[in-house]
Amino acid sequence: MTAPRVSLDQWRALVAVVDEGGYAKAAKALAKSQSSVTYAVKQLELQLGVRAFRIEGRKAALTPTGQLLYRRGKTLVDDAGRLERAAGELAKGWETEIRLAVDIIFPTWLLVQCIGAFAAERPETRIELYETVLSGADDMLVARSADFVITSSIPQGFIGDVLMPVHAVCVAAPSHPLHHLGRPATLDDLRRHRHLVIRDSGIQRARSGGWLNEQRWTVSHKATSIHALSLGYGYAWLPDEAIRSELERGALAPVPLREGAERTGSLYLVFADRDATGPGALRLAEIIRESVEKECKRAATPA
Repeated sequence: MTAPRVSLDQWRALVAVVDEGGYAKAAKALAKSQSSVTYAVKQLELQLGVRAFRIEGRKAALTPTGQLLYRRGKTLVDDAGRLERAAGELAKGWETEIRLAVDIIFPTWLLVQCIGAFAAERPETRIELYETVLSGADDMLVARSADFVITSSIPQGFIGDVLMPVHAVCVAAPSHPLHHLGRPATLDDLRRHRHLVIRDSGIQRARSGGWLNEQRWTVSHKATSIHALSLGYGYAWLPDEAIRSELERGALAPVPLREGAERTGSLYLVFADRDATGPGALRLAEIIRESVEKECKRAATPA
């Protein structure tokens, strides 16, 4: 087998220059001198017989060949990083800390129950739980800052399994005008009243748009939205499981909509890197899967 002419450090230098937007920032990110980063890229070009960058004004821009090298090089660097993390986890055995990001539409009581069951088996393992909204869990996957996530969508470049269905219903306090129209409410009716929404916790907030009107309150927590709804300040779609007690005691009631009163979807369990996931995170994910399956079967069984 022929040995590669370009070292991993040289590929890292090329990728860093592109990702960081220049040699100086790349040097800082790699904790190296600027001259060593520049030398590494020049050697890569020399050994491959190509030009990765061309000068445009005062900046270096990728050539078409450089764009190809960057894409392939980034994959190589990322794969090397994953391999190193996987080896490190295997060497350590059971991890001391597990990081998971869970969308807030997952039942809180069930999540706490699952973590408690895991803690009974591994009381010494720390749990870092990040409660996210919409794209927040996706961001943590991409950044590899969580071992696994429970999310309402699977971001590009990842695969995952359906964990459970989600059923949401449009609700408001019984005193809200939407309950006293004398007919099913329409989209125009909704636009005349305040929509309570929960803020996307993602960095880009890519899925925060598409609200029905400009008259809305945006909050960060599910509990805040439920409390405001109960006081009659607006309407919202929320998972019926999250508002079960409010529905049972009459603090909230489903809005009689002509269409769109209910929304359905799914939650997915997605690993950041399945091969590098430690036995603790795998066991916690297994407990969550088993508990969700049990609860879904129980809910489907007629009383």
